[in-house]
Amino acid sequence: MGETVILKKYASRRLYNPENSSYVTLNQVSDIIRGGNDVQVLDAKTGEDVTAFILTQIVLEEARNKNALLPVPLLHLIIRSGGTVLQEFFEKHLSDAINSYLQLKQTFDEQFRRWLNMGMNYSDLTRTVMKGMPLTDIFSPGQPDGPQKAAKKKKGG
Repeated sequence: MGETVILKKYASRRLYNPENSSYVTLNQVSDIIRGGNDVQVLDAKTGEDVTAFILTQIVLEEARNKNALLPVPLLHLIIRSGGTVLQEFFEKHLSDAINSYLQLKQTFDEQFRRWLNMGMNYSDLTRTVMKGMPLTDIFSPGQPDGPQKAAKKKKGG
């Protein structure tokens, strides 16, 4: 992972990046994270860490734009069960499941890339292996023992 970018949240709900002296939007914070950096957001007045709140806001904004994050029956279940059940689930199970999925995806992507590379190198490998084999003359019409000479021998010429 990259470095941690420290942001300050002001009462006006604006986020400030002291590193480059600029205000940032939630979309820009999302871009920072997608770029491989972590983000820590501190309340400018109290110094309280409000990172989880800001990151939750980003997730909810993205869900709002797509008009769905979780299925409605699951949301009802979460509300009925209370916030602690959801927090426990996220802490214990969901993050492990997402990490496992990402590792598996990376492994599959690497394997697929290897297969593609093998396919790209297959023609060169075939030429190298077949070069010393006598069968290659069959496929080379300009060679002395190529198909034309073999055809002439059969015709008697």
